[in-house]
Amino acid sequence: MKKVEREKHVAFYIGSLHKGGAERVFVNLAEFFRREGYRVTMVTQYQFPEEEEYRLPEGVKRVLSDLTEEEISNSRIVNFFRRLRKLRSVWINEKPNLVLSCIGKNNFMTVVTTCFTKTKAVVSVVGEAKEEYPNRLMRLLANFLFPYAAGIILQTERSKYFFCKKVQRRAVVLPNSLNPDFMKPRYEGERERRIVAVGRLDANKNHEMMLRAFAALKDKYPEYTLTIYGEGELHGFLENLAKELGLLGRVFLPGVIPDVAARIEKAALFLLTSYSEGVSNALIEALAIGLPVISTDVPSGGTEELMTDKENGLVIPAGDQQALEEAMDRLLGDPAYADRLGREAARIQERLAPERVNYLWKEFFDGII
Repeated sequence: MKKVEREKHVAFYIGSLHKGGAERVFVNLAEFFRREGYRVTMVTQYQFPEEEEYRLPEGVKRVLSDLTEEEISNSRIVNFFRRLRKLRSVWINEKPNLVLSCIGKNNFMTVVTTCFTKTKAVVSVVGEAKEEYPNRLMRLLANFLFPYAAGIILQTERSKYFFCKKVQRRAVVLPNSLNPDFMKPRYEGERERRIVAVGRLDANKNHEMMLRAFAALKDKYPEYTLTIYGEGELHGFLENLAKELGLLGRVFLPGVIPDVAARIEKAALFLLTSYSEGVSNALIEALAIGLPVISTDVPSGGTEELMTDKENGLVIPAGDQQALEEAMDRLLGDPAYADRLGREAARIQERLAPERVNYLWKEFFDGII
């Protein structure tokens, strides 16, 4: 008698769908696997107001795993074990073949709660490893628990060396696919006198250095403005700093906006000044639409995975304001050179096209299932 193959079922486990890089990657993957005929479940600890979250594709089920008010105890230890038990019950009830998790403790929770179930755990490190696992205990737990997962996914070759040899041998590097909104022909008209950046307004992104470098060049390039798209706790600080630096009317902080590709594709220059990143989605997207780009070389190797200095953009040391000023001056002062870098940058569309990268993930998942 012929055996009927059960529908493949993949789950994704993440803190929330609040708008951010990892969350967007998970939603894009969920959409791809659903389109490929898989049953897909998105498991999140928390839920934010609809306008603050990415929208799930039709047909993707969502399950909340955090404790309800009635389930919360006064004891943190009791709550910890209740969270483990509740997450384990999700895997037992939903019965996914595989669950992909990401970010710090979520990976630990996934490995522990899938033990002795039919669900196979795949852990992923999407940011800077030393920030996701910042202390000795977290690193020990990662090195102890990750080998029990069915799969380990990292973003860069350089990030492997954060972990022990056993994890290094098991880990695979899988890139993020490009957001389809950025799969478009490069804008070839006259560039607007705008410098742009996209990212959360926090200390790690180091927008302060960006503002100070722009201020140093403001008189040499009086027609240029700087727009930073994103929101965060440093919004007020950056507004005040712009005023102090005499940049009133030259710096704009419009917050989170829809259709980023259309807002930035005609810009003269894109900046990424982070101290650390995994593989920045904002950087991928800026390169893909052919913007002249200046980016810091982050410790994870994320920039190195995407850029070669002076070939498809300029790479500078993290935290080096003088290097940023010189790189900005180089590109603003020589539009033809900036244009050549932008044309080369757009070739990343070929490497990170969704139809290519998503099938690498599918091949990996199918091999585990």
